[in-house]
Amino acid sequence: MSPLVRVRHPKGLTATADERAVAHELAPRRGDVPDRFFRDMVSSMRNGVIAITRDGQVAVLNAVACEALAIQPRPSQIGAPYGEVLKDAPEIVRILGTAFETDYLPNRAELRLKSTGRVIGYTLSLIRDEAGETTGAALFFKDLTRVEQLEERERLRDRLAALGEMAAAIAHEVKNPLAGIEVMAGLLKRRLANQTDAQSMLNDIINEAKMANAIVLEVLEFVRPIRLQMEKVTLPRVLQDALYMADNLVSRGQTRVSLVAPDELPAIEGDPNQLRQLFTNLLTNAYEALGGQGSVAVEARHVPIEDASSVDQLATVPLVVVDVVDDGPGVPDDLRDRIFSPFFTTKPRGSGLGLAIVRKIVDAHDGRIVVSRLGTGGTRFRVTLPLAGLPDRPPRLSVLQDAGAPGGPRQR
Repeated sequence: MSPLVRVRHPKGLTATADERAVAHELAPRRGDVPDRFFRDMVSSMRNGVIAITRDGQVAVLNAVACEALAIQPRPSQIGAPYGEVLKDAPEIVRILGTAFETDYLPNRAELRLKSTGRVIGYTLSLIRDEAGETTGAALFFKDLTRVEQLEERERLRDRLAALGEMAAAIAHEVKNPLAGIEVMAGLLKRRLANQTDAQSMLNDIINEAKMANAIVLEVLEFVRPIRLQMEKVTLPRVLQDALYMADNLVSRGQTRVSLVAPDELPAIEGDPNQLRQLFTNLLTNAYEALGGQGSVAVEARHVPIEDASSVDQLATVPLVVVDVVDDGPGVPDDLRDRIFSPFFTTKPRGSGLGLAIVRKIVDAHDGRIVVSRLGTGGTRFRVTLPLAGLPDRPPRLSVLQDAGAPGGPRQR
């Protein structure tokens, strides 16, 4: 039997060497895993992690969190007050501020960040020591922006499908009476050829009937499912065709137009007719906004995969980007989210379907369209189209001033 070796316990009791050995084996071996390992683990996580101490100092802030919150990472952030470090993300400051004041902590909640526009799903947890005392709080979150965009696209498609069925039924019912009105007014105009006042009123009736019929046809075009005829498309030629078509649809007056496009812009897989319609609608929209003044600039460029995230943070393939920029009054902030909605228009006689059709064509090509108001005034529509599975060729830029009819540039 081994001799007793007395050791002093915290409570003043003694224990044998065997008891102490057992206690040593059961105790956590903190020295076996260096603290550096845990720091590396947090910094390598794919989710954002922010931890603060009980007195409000930042204890952990990994790179994913900094990127999602558009914060420049600095060593001085650790140990600084979290309200100061996260001042550009007030929503996160508010969430962390409630961690020690409520019994209910959010689990798998969602939040849209105003500063970056990203949607995050987050969980807030308290950090407790061995005695159960609260020593801090940790926020774990994941960027759900891509998921939110896909869900919103599905919701939009469902709404448009329901709206399309209703609009198609109404359009078919209205089209025949409109045709009858136009025909009867034309017959009456012949019978009253000598009555000037009657001729003027009948001309108005015929013109209004034609306009209403054009809107009906546009509605039918909008609700009709897009069946893409996919082929390799050269965008510079498509853009030149769109400029020519827009000139025939809307008088641009003194508006200056320029086209900047790479001569060797990689071809994309798309429907050339639908893409012409897309850019024609954007150009006519710009012409109408400018009212015969100002300028419109169209620029197409190839963005390789390594730079794609700078244009679209969710991009995973090379892109072709086309910007249509005008120096008009710009789109008001409160209308920016509504301009792609069907039948929404700010024009006195517009149908509100031009930009809705644009959005529909872009979605059919798995692209994205974003409208932004420039700081100097004006509006930029940015169309982003994926370039998947095609060779990555360096573009050589050329400038075509006032490009016009298909086949080459022309001066005006």
